[in-house]
Amino acid sequence: MKHSNKVHLDVLRRRISAPFKKERVHLISFYHAWNGIVYALKTQPNFRFHFFAAFCVIAAGFFFKVSTIEWIVIGFTIMTVLVAETVNTAIESVVDLLTDKYHLDARRAKDVSAGMVLIAVVFSVFVGLLIFVPHINNLLT
Repeated sequence: MKHSNKVHLDVLRRRISAPFKKERVHLISFYHAWNGIVYALKTQPNFRFHFFAAFCVIAAGFFFKVSTIEWIVIGFTIMTVLVAETVNTAIESVVDLLTDKYHLDARRAKDVSAGMVLIAVVFSVFVGLLIFVPHINNLLT
């Protein structure tokens, strides 16, 4: 009988503590995600440049008092570039982990991931021009 009570208490403890363990796992995942962003900022010059450019665009948005819809577009555009840059960094890191010799397929993987960033950046410049040129024209006239 005592063994049965102990088993029931163990089951009850696990059920009570389960939500807290999940929360801890989520906090650990957030910690690792944050470390990835910090790593990209510390080691990737292009990520730092894009991060600084995003800061400048946000400052320009406040200066020109852009509309809500323009803020949404700016936010998604910044996010697209930063995500593309972090995916590029992850792909390059995995390729470097898999081989230390030159392989054409490794080069292609790195080139394609860099191309992804280029597409995002060209698009973001286009969006920035569409949003900010009218504001700059209004300021100058």
